[in-house]
Amino acid sequence: MPETTPQRPWIETPLLESAALSKINGCRIFLKLENLQPSKSFKSRGIGNFIVQSIQSTPNPSSQPHFYISSGGNAGLACVTACSTLGYKATVVVPLSTKQFMIEKLKIAGADVIQYGETWFHADQHLRNDILSKDPGGVYVPPFDHPNVWDGAATLVPEWETQLSHIGGLEQVEADGVVCCVGGGGLFAGIMQGILDQKKRKTKVIAVETKGAESLNASLEKGENSSLGGITSIATSLGAIKVCQQAFDYAHENRDIVKSVVVSDQQAVQALLRFASEENMIVEPACGSTLSIAYEGKLKDHIEGLKEDSRVVLVVCGGSAVTLDLLDEWRKTYAN
Repeated sequence: MPETTPQRPWIETPLLESAALSKINGCRIFLKLENLQPSKSFKSRGIGNFIVQSIQSTPNPSSQPHFYISSGGNAGLACVTACSTLGYKATVVVPLSTKQFMIEKLKIAGADVIQYGETWFHADQHLRNDILSKDPGGVYVPPFDHPNVWDGAATLVPEWETQLSHIGGLEQVEADGVVCCVGGGGLFAGIMQGILDQKKRKTKVIAVETKGAESLNASLEKGENSSLGGITSIATSLGAIKVCQQAFDYAHENRDIVKSVVVSDQQAVQALLRFASEENMIVEPACGSTLSIAYEGKLKDHIEGLKEDSRVVLVVCGGSAVTLDLLDEWRKTYAN
């Protein structure tokens, strides 16, 4: 049975200083390990918070709303993981292209899984138009475009500041820089919200995308939020053809602290392979895009004035759409 006051379905993740990356970049690099969340990605925060807020705002406290999400990846896993933790049921609608190992992960976590359509868009339309119409009490869970999702992601900022305050040799807890990847923009919007809410305009934010999934970068160049013609990057978790409007607005209106950067699939893969070798953790290419900025020693190219004692946080967003077989395949394709 669900609890009267829902527990928080995400955890405080470790913030670890990387001696190797600090040496490469000439400043202090900290890894915010969101890959250790219950769902193995940062989405436990945003989607978890959305579900908690939905439960708390349910008119009938004794009712058990069923949660629905369309996703072939991390958003779906975050939804069902949070629902299972809180005692609720979840249905995940996935496109037919979803890999079987991800479907199995969703089922093991407790989801009812429905396969439909060639793309996420078709799966989402089927969920909205056909499935939800048969369950008036059902709750649609947005993967990234909702204030409650951004509020959840925003918890990262005070969390890493508290952690920085406990690390020896740091007189101030504000990060000088943050690096995160951008897909639909929920993580980026939450981080920007957390920074701006605390008036931390000293913190610079590097928003990283892969070539072939650079919807934010393309929109900023056009000066308006627009859609890509399609996704060609292997970083499928970044595969939103258009970012949420809030993410675009934050980036467009805060050019003094935000820099949009695009890297190749090869750069992302080389970084995640190195991360796996050096840190003994495997992450998706989406996360590899963030890591590539640091592994290539490019931080000072994007953030002016970094010194030896400057603090930069890399959000290791995680992801479950990765296996040892995929790592081997990517190594053969992109390692050289």
